[in-house]
Amino acid sequence: MRYFPLQSGGGFSFRQSSSSSSTAMASLPSLLSPAPSSLKFLLLRRPSSLPSPATSLSPPALASAAPPQRKASAQASAKRSSRPSGTTPPPPPPPPPTVTVSTPDAAGAPPVATKKVLIPIGFGTEEMEAVVLIDVLRRAGASVTVASVEPQLQIEASGGVKLVADVPISECCDEVYDLVALPGGMPGSVRLRDCETLRNIMSKQAERKRLYGAICAAPAVTLLPWGLLKRKQTTCHPAFFDKLPTFWAVKSSIQVSGELTTSRGPGTSFLFALSLVEQLFGESVAAEIGESLLMHDADDNSKNKEFNKAEWVVDHTPRVLIPIANGCEDIEVVTIVDILRRAKVDVVVASVERHLQILGSQGTKIVADKLIGEAAETSYDLIILPGGTAGADRLHKSRILKKLLKEQNLAGRVYGAICSSPAILHRQGLLKDKKVTAHPSVANHLACEGIDGAKVVIDGKVITSRGLASVTDFALAIINKLFGHGRARSVAEGLVFEYPRS
Repeated sequence: MRYFPLQSGGGFSFRQSSSSSSTAMASLPSLLSPAPSSLKFLLLRRPSSLPSPATSLSPPALASAAPPQRKASAQASAKRSSRPSGTTPPPPPPPPPTVTVSTPDAAGAPPVATKKVLIPIGFGTEEMEAVVLIDVLRRAGASVTVASVEPQLQIEASGGVKLVADVPISECCDEVYDLVALPGGMPGSVRLRDCETLRNIMSKQAERKRLYGAICAAPAVTLLPWGLLKRKQTTCHPAFFDKLPTFWAVKSSIQVSGELTTSRGPGTSFLFALSLVEQLFGESVAAEIGESLLMHDADDNSKNKEFNKAEWVVDHTPRVLIPIANGCEDIEVVTIVDILRRAKVDVVVASVERHLQILGSQGTKIVADKLIGEAAETSYDLIILPGGTAGADRLHKSRILKKLLKEQNLAGRVYGAICSSPAILHRQGLLKDKKVTAHPSVANHLACEGIDGAKVVIDGKVITSRGLASVTDFALAIINKLFGHGRARSVAEGLVFEYPRS
């Protein structure tokens, strides 16, 4: 692989010259067989002393029902971010406790230490930022612990999504982590700041020169009062930028300053997570994960495409149903819900399982608002299916959801799907004569006209999208159709996400 520096948001990025690999996915009956794909992706630049990647790796399975256990090379695991020039690093601290994993194809090779990561959450945490961090780091092979700073494990995030932590923060006091990363959001950043246990953990992390990071409001609201931004170049959400020390504040999407990495907001969450993967595991692993996420490089001209234009505007607050199941892509669920609620859409998250809580494809625990049976008592202006192969299979088996989708079509109301879920619509005959897009492993198996190179495709009252890296474009396209360009642009600005002016 070769990388070329590109200017990006006040910082720099890397562009991969070429990459080709096969994306392996579990089989959805008759449709979701693996298909080769050639993908580009965007990675942020780290200090110039970072070695270039030596190999191209195949991406991991995209949508399993449980977090994947993958093995990074010993060389990649050893890579760390460079120290600022002119400083002498302290003697290395004792190595942290590690989890070791062995795989059959590694017979005779030494076991690989899994990097330990802590992600704290609290009431009002920004759900997109938290879930993207959890998902991407787990894909890279990190052992991620999600800890609640509240008295209970279940918290309600800033956009109303209910997440369940793995442990209370009190159980993390004596652990040593390779990385502690703080999601932002308000009042989530304040809840993190006021947690004395978390403050002690983070202070030790900084003292020991181990990696730590924060995004959105957290750099200014949480780390600054703790004194953890001293002599560190830092960025944060534009709404909190004036709180940062003027001399050290920078307006870049990602800022790496020694052990500290900061980022601007939900719209830069993928780049923030990939930067942390790169520092933990090395460039080649970050490149691999970027491919699996369908990240595009900076000069990618793909955009939304619309055919057979139809009005989606309604004379009331739009009602949207998001059905979920075990194995659904957690990033897609949370991002769509979060962004639509920012636009004041009435969103109902309904579980097709027997319980409200589901386990996302990368192990995130999400609590639905209702069971699908109760949700079916109401009609919806829009029904959107999240992806994830295992989740799509379970959604397809729901008789209640199948009936809802059939009624949606007959009534001329809007429906759509992302990633692997267009296969559900296809199998139910709801994509006939429609132009669509889907995850590359699914698109070639749909008996309808696929549109290459488009992140989002709208055909009349059907909307589809490629997958993880295009989920923000997908949600904003829905807002554009429901409310117009002005509302979509306003929401994008709050996300710190690039959106066309017209």
